[in-house]
Amino acid sequence: MRWRARIGTAFAALALVGTAMTGVAGARDSGREHERARPARLGALQHIVVLMQENRSFDSYFGQLHDQGQPRTAEEPGTGNPNPTNPNGAPIVPFHQADLCISSDTNHEWSGTHSEINGGKMDGFTAQNVAPDDPTGSRAMGYYDQTDLPFYYALARTFGIGDRYFASVPGPTYPNRFYLAAATSFGHIQNDPPPAGGWPQPTIFGRLTAAGVSWKVYSALFPTVSFFADVQAHRENLLPIERYYADAKAGTLPQVAFVEPKYIAPVSQESDEHPPANIQVGQNFTAGVVNALMASPNWSSSAFLLTYDEHGGFYDHVAPPRAPKPDNIAPMLKPGDVNVPFDQYGVRVPFVVVSPFSKPHFVSHRVSDHTSILKLIELRFGLQPLTERDEHANGLLEYFDFVHPRFTNAPPLPAATIDPAKAARCAAEHPGLLGL
Repeated sequence: MRWRARIGTAFAALALVGTAMTGVAGARDSGREHERARPARLGALQHIVVLMQENRSFDSYFGQLHDQGQPRTAEEPGTGNPNPTNPNGAPIVPFHQADLCISSDTNHEWSGTHSEINGGKMDGFTAQNVAPDDPTGSRAMGYYDQTDLPFYYALARTFGIGDRYFASVPGPTYPNRFYLAAATSFGHIQNDPPPAGGWPQPTIFGRLTAAGVSWKVYSALFPTVSFFADVQAHRENLLPIERYYADAKAGTLPQVAFVEPKYIAPVSQESDEHPPANIQVGQNFTAGVVNALMASPNWSSSAFLLTYDEHGGFYDHVAPPRAPKPDNIAPMLKPGDVNVPFDQYGVRVPFVVVSPFSKPHFVSHRVSDHTSILKLIELRFGLQPLTERDEHANGLLEYFDFVHPRFTNAPPLPAATIDPAKAARCAAEHPGLLGL
């Protein structure tokens, strides 16, 4: 979806929910016994903070991590994708992207993503991203590294990162964010705004409310989770981002907190990392959330989970595996859409766990997706699953050592700086508002 259409969709959703705010893996069953036990030590986790950013593949952000401090992560190969202007010539191989704000958005729609995956060949990214300003689609092959994202690379090297964490659906933002809330997109494959009153499907927030578990959603602009009716029913829990910093400082964070970035803003302020937004602005936002948690009285009993809703059209070399169908709801297809069920994960995305209980310098190779976050919350608070997807999800327990916490004292991390010259270039190339 091009940026004007994306902003139109986002503003339509904002109009509906704006008033809601008040201020290498083993087999799935190999870890099932470990998760069924729900050991008492999981009770040490008193606060779970979740931040989902936008539209970056694992390889586009962490493909270089293998050679930059964490050799246990999967190495990005140099085979590349075919050149659409010369299919029989040399391929377009991954390259260090010099621009923090790429020229235009990349294809991450339902059919486009399936074409990029191409039955597991992972060779359709260039062809799906041909544009007037990029006739070879090469911008989909660009990556960043520790020189661009020093804070993110420090998190990944210090704490735990997953190199088999996938988006929940091969498609765009809203369906994947629906999975984070409801463990299904209930048929949706595009960015459909909610009806008046919100989507009626049950969510993790309804489960938390019923169980008496405290939760809040802190957002820099508007909370996408309030697209659901059972979130709108508790508007007192929808708060501006400033309240997150105040609650963290006071040591009054809820048991479950979701944080949402600024989705619609000028390029110097949009903090969700959705192309063509400045990635360093998003990194800076994440650093503020992490640093506030590390300085909080709540740090000693907390876990921060960072991920991205989907790959955003950027290349990744790992083929998404099959996934449990969440329910019997078929995709809402339009003429020309790829006709397949919800039985495959989306493209790999970054996932990092930051906690005093994190295993240091750890890499998980277990297949996971956004519903794994729900599974961890469900395990911790004794909640029933929402769908078959979270019922069978990996619960992320492999990231933690509750017996020997290694980061009781939060480690020093580099500053999440914003390069002023590159930021000025972003502003010149992308004037006006950018949006979800």
